[in-house]
Amino acid sequence: MVGPGDDAGIFRYNNTLLVETVDVITPIVDDPYTFGAICAANAVSDVYAMGGIPLTALAILGFASCDFSSLVIKKLLKGCIDKLEEAGACLIGGHSIEDNEFKFGLAVTGIIETKTILKTDGASPGDILILTKPLGTGIITSAYKRGKLKNHALKEVVASMLKLNKTASKAAVMCGAQSATDVTGFGLLGHGLNIAKSSGADLVISYDKVPLMKGVRKYAALGLAPKGAHRNFVFCSRDVIFPVNFPKEAQLILSDPQTSGGLLIALPSKGLKKFDNVAKKEKMSYWIIGEVQKGKGKIVIE
Repeated sequence: MVGPGDDAGIFRYNNTLLVETVDVITPIVDDPYTFGAICAANAVSDVYAMGGIPLTALAILGFASCDFSSLVIKKLLKGCIDKLEEAGACLIGGHSIEDNEFKFGLAVTGIIETKTILKTDGASPGDILILTKPLGTGIITSAYKRGKLKNHALKEVVASMLKLNKTASKAAVMCGAQSATDVTGFGLLGHGLNIAKSSGADLVISYDKVPLMKGVRKYAALGLAPKGAHRNFVFCSRDVIFPVNFPKEAQLILSDPQTSGGLLIALPSKGLKKFDNVAKKEKMSYWIIGEVQKGKGKIVIE
């Protein structure tokens, strides 16, 4: 029912709709338990972005067996399993390979109902753009890897990456959204353009309303944005209209690749009050960053 190009694929088997996705990343924190939990939150996010419910996962692990003890792998898997349990999902197997570069991820299977599917091509003019997590994981972790900040300064970014998009997905479905995506490796611009192009509309985003993690502007101005942010910007810039003299660091912040980022939701305005009530009840943060307008698949930054 949904093939390549969206956050996850959807396949009908008899009367059941299966949601399928896979995601593998390299370490962004030193602690193996925390990294395993982040990997799980990151992988199940694609199911939530479609409006689905994750059920099972298969682990994918690449590591140099001479460099890492079994204790490290056990901690990694424990973090993964604990986060999957929080999501209501179960690790049922996996596969490991010998690899010089440590990497870990999951193939996730979930279920969904036809009426709850959130697709990138479902945004309509007049929809409100909602973002459920602040930007900055790529820039902050890049600054950390280059020795520009201490381990304790990662607290905010780690907490954000560990937070599931479960409540945000549920709220979007309950409040009538037809379109959503999770903001991950292609940054806000890249994933936003996927919605814009698929829906045949423009996304108008107010930069001052985009939530940012503490220190992001400073580290971006110091030239600490990761290579992925620069690549994303080059790829997206032809379809993004920026204000005159818009700062380079701001362009890179909007292009910053996120790990386990929030959902970008195109919500019909009539559903905003209900969405706000759900958010308050569940203590979920969200930010209104713009709107969908008639257009030809561009992003307009104000």
